[in-house]
Amino acid sequence: MTILGPIKPIESQAADAAHRLRPTLSWYHLIALGVGAIVGTGIYTLTGVGAERAGPAVILAFAIAGAVCACAALAYAEMATLIPTSGSAYTYTYSVIGETVAWVVGWSLILEYSLACSAVAVGWSGYLVGWLQSAGVWLPEALLSSPHAGGLVNMPAVLVSLTVAGLLMAGTRESATLNIVLVIIKLTALAAFVVMALPAFDIANLKPFMPYGFISHVEGGETRGVMAAAAVVFFAFYGFDAVATSAEETRNPGRDLKIGIIGSMAVCTLIYMAVALAAIGAMPYTALGKSPEPLALVLRTLGHPGASYIVAGAALVALPSVILVMMYGQSRVFFVMARDGLLPHGLAKVSPRTGSPLLITGLTGVFVAGVAGFFRLDEIAELANAGTLIAFIAVGACLMILRKRAPDLERVFRCPAPYLVGTGAIVGCVYLLASLPTHTLTRFLIWNLIGLAVYFVYSRSRSLMKKGHEAA
Repeated sequence: MTILGPIKPIESQAADAAHRLRPTLSWYHLIALGVGAIVGTGIYTLTGVGAERAGPAVILAFAIAGAVCACAALAYAEMATLIPTSGSAYTYTYSVIGETVAWVVGWSLILEYSLACSAVAVGWSGYLVGWLQSAGVWLPEALLSSPHAGGLVNMPAVLVSLTVAGLLMAGTRESATLNIVLVIIKLTALAAFVVMALPAFDIANLKPFMPYGFISHVEGGETRGVMAAAAVVFFAFYGFDAVATSAEETRNPGRDLKIGIIGSMAVCTLIYMAVALAAIGAMPYTALGKSPEPLALVLRTLGHPGASYIVAGAALVALPSVILVMMYGQSRVFFVMARDGLLPHGLAKVSPRTGSPLLITGLTGVFVAGVAGFFRLDEIAELANAGTLIAFIAVGACLMILRKRAPDLERVFRCPAPYLVGTGAIVGCVYLLASLPTHTLTRFLIWNLIGLAVYFVYSRSRSLMKKGHEAA
């Protein structure tokens, strides 16, 4: 045991079949899980937000955010194949640094996944309402927004959250297969956007390329600069870490995890840069930055109203797949923390029929639905990035610590230049974390202080690893 709590042996596995997830996924499921989580709200909305902060250099902002995430993805690939059990960054930290830090990372992941699910559910509700209203269907206003936004409950957000939870409870493989279909649909829509927007490309729209400079700064009361945009569009990239949570359910983790993690990041980075280039080249960034639906705006401006309607419809397909993968990741982190005794152990029971944790998945769905139904989008979305950045920093640190501590340990996938990659992930994520608004960082600190109180009052004494050390 270290000052940071006991360290879980890397070879540690679930003790019995009742608490062991069933391996049912292949590499193509994992790539689809990664793309399903990454390609969602970000590409449909953040192109305009990034353009407002960085001008045409939003293309560079996407590249920078992608580079930081690529470093984290390489670190994840080595750690996931080395420790092929569920839990993602929480599990790696537990096996390398210690239980106390692992708890902080797990608590942060709970924040990331649950708020991301709820935020996307609220976003999906907004798209659905607009879609129905354009078709002449009007629903009661009281059932379309939270009490803080003047309504009673955001019923579409609640229903989509519970529906996705039901799909996950039906079985991991079944929900992953459905996700493949959803991913194909939305990638087809994005490809169609690029094909239709590129013929209108005008190099003049890229000048000046960096009107607000590179460093994040306040200008005219607004945060501007390429790095300011990168801190925002980073939201559009994370999600590949959900692939790492599937390690225990992967048939051939040594091969499939590295393909899934790195493959999904490569695919999404190329997609984002292509879409951003096509959008910025087709119309001035000043107009693009003012639109909440920049891709649809580009198509309408270019005289493709039908295609604009289809792209907006594709968003309705894209967002549930993001909820599905994020909720999957959330339930698996909850599951492993319960299996380790840090949360009530009964939550870690696996259904013998589906091979998935039904109770914890159902509770996750209810929690996400509650937050989505009764809170505004801006209230639940702003904290998601902070939890992700903490997880990425932890994985970068674990990569380098384990290379130093156990250099001869057999590794299925060896991250190239591990100290450079690990440092890049940590420095990049720390910079992005520092670029977040002060109130976001304050709330994140409060969240983790609450988490540490739960840990020291409840979880620490019930930890199965701690009991094992005391028995020894």
